[in-house]
Amino acid sequence: MKIVIGAAAGNIGSRVAGKIASANHSVVLLGNNLDSLQNLRIPNSSAYEVDMRDAEQVVAHTKGADAFFWLIPPTLGASSLKEWYDDVITAGVEAIKENNIPRVVAISSLGAGAANNLGTVTYVGNLEQAFKKVASNVVFLRPGYFMENFLLQKEDILKNGSFSFPYAPDHDIPFISADDIGDVAADYLMDAHWAGQWTRNVMGPTNITLQEAASIFSAELQQEIVYKQVTYEDIKNQFARFGANEIVQKEMVDLYVALGDPNGAYATPRTAEVYTPTTLVDVIQNKFISRL
Repeated sequence: MKIVIGAAAGNIGSRVAGKIASANHSVVLLGNNLDSLQNLRIPNSSAYEVDMRDAEQVVAHTKGADAFFWLIPPTLGASSLKEWYDDVITAGVEAIKENNIPRVVAISSLGAGAANNLGTVTYVGNLEQAFKKVASNVVFLRPGYFMENFLLQKEDILKNGSFSFPYAPDHDIPFISADDIGDVAADYLMDAHWAGQWTRNVMGPTNITLQEAASIFSAELQQEIVYKQVTYEDIKNQFARFGANEIVQKEMVDLYVALGDPNGAYATPRTAEVYTPTTLVDVIQNKFISRL
């Protein structure tokens, strides 16, 4: 099979690529930096630097694809995240339509389509609606909160003994590893026997609170790690320091508010198919301790 992977250099895309290549399928890697793609050293692959908003480029590099993986990569440099998502969605739609791609797997989010003021959770709901119009066979994976987001605070955790989010300490969060999301996506991409339009929640092994996460970090790192709740204004200022304009700052705050709502996206009930095996302990051991 020929399988095209968008945003292939990211945590999820690179995991998808590696698993598919190990099964001896032909892999096409798309991303915004050719060096990053080539440095993955994925066997039996070809890599192309593309602007994922450019429908012409994406259509050209998905010709003859048996399956297509599409993920909207994060950015803070856009004039608005809504425009960024719309453009990347449109490019994916054109590729599916023009090349009649038989099967598609796209990354969405828990809560997608639930309301119009949820930041990127709303925008991936738009992705689902757009892809359903052109893809006969499509799976939308709706993950919870990435465990790997803790890596963005690795220095604070290791040196200062703390990490922070704007969520309540007892907020129940379905943490999931990007590795598990990639594994589930790869399985669908390599399977030519399913059909139809599906959504699947993927929520990790169990929900945990930030207080529980701090206890897990403390035990694994053998030092006291505490959780510090920050305000949404702190979050807004943080993204301002990262260079995001006021529109993007608001969109990111909207996202955090949505994910922190105890009756919102993360109140999604657990059923058998949402389970994935990688624990926070696994991520700490494999991505914190092993890289010290």
